[in-house]
Amino acid sequence: MRISTSMLYQRGTARLTDLQAGVDKTMQQISSQRRILTPADDPVGAARVLDVTQSQSVNTQYGTNRQNAKSSLNQVESVLTSVTTLLQDVKESTVSAGNGSYSNTERANIATELRGRLDELMGYANAADGSGNYLFSGFQVATQPFVANPATGAVSYNGDQGQQMLQVDSTRKMATSDSGQAIFQANGQDLFKTMNDMITLLSTPVTVTANTAQAAAVAAAAAAGTPPPPPVVGSSAALAAGLALANGNVDQSLDTVLTVRSSVGSRLKELDSLDDLGSAKGLQYSQTLSTLQDVDYNQAISTLNQQSFVLQAAQKAFASVSNLSLLNFLK
Repeated sequence: MRISTSMLYQRGTARLTDLQAGVDKTMQQISSQRRILTPADDPVGAARVLDVTQSQSVNTQYGTNRQNAKSSLNQVESVLTSVTTLLQDVKESTVSAGNGSYSNTERANIATELRGRLDELMGYANAADGSGNYLFSGFQVATQPFVANPATGAVSYNGDQGQQMLQVDSTRKMATSDSGQAIFQANGQDLFKTMNDMITLLSTPVTVTANTAQAAAVAAAAAAGTPPPPPVVGSSAALAAGLALANGNVDQSLDTVLTVRSSVGSRLKELDSLDDLGSAKGLQYSQTLSTLQDVDYNQAISTLNQQSFVLQAAQKAFASVSNLSLLNFLK
């Protein structure tokens, strides 16, 4: 087979180009710290890298969701802690108001204090996060959940029963909020009404006239063999009955708040466990990606040295061959 000068140059140039491309690729692998630069380098490995990268990205997003869930639940827990303290104080005031030695003025002072605590409670019930979204409105985060009627003092709930949910793991969607009605007006017990009733009760003076009327009514019922009548407003009996009812209602509301707090605490603890699991998954994904795509520096440098040597030898050989010409022998 005859090899023309043109073919010799073409083959030599093509070979040098291939060798230079090999050196350039190895240098890119070393500088980028990646073995797979394009899917063509390792189609199966590249597909696996894509799959693991996507899983890692999803795991990272779950981690972000968990941090957001923790932030929301910590705010709820902070508010409910304050509500718990408030209710304990209200219970103490209720017990104090039942002191038989207290005057009407002293009970009226307790009522004034309770008005301030009621305003404080409304503030907690209408608490919002850093973005201005109400914590206890259910899905209606832009709507103030509790509004008091200026005329009657009755408090109505304007939110809904929904709970904000976040996907915190591949198989776990968690509630990050609780309905305000399920906390402050649960099981037929309206905490706002309880406090309003207490304020009204303690603001009503106990009078001799009312006590006399109460005694007469009880005596008349006993004589007729009928059940005792309801306490007369303004009597000591009405005060005692009202305080007993309020004390029971406050206890019930406190139990409800503590139950919700327990639920919030359980969710926060679960998030910590999921964080540990997510960190372990993230480490596993990183190790898998490293195995799949990270370059082996010892092997890469050895390959580069070998490729450089071959390239230099090929360049010298091509230079020597390209200088061959029949004219060199015709002298």
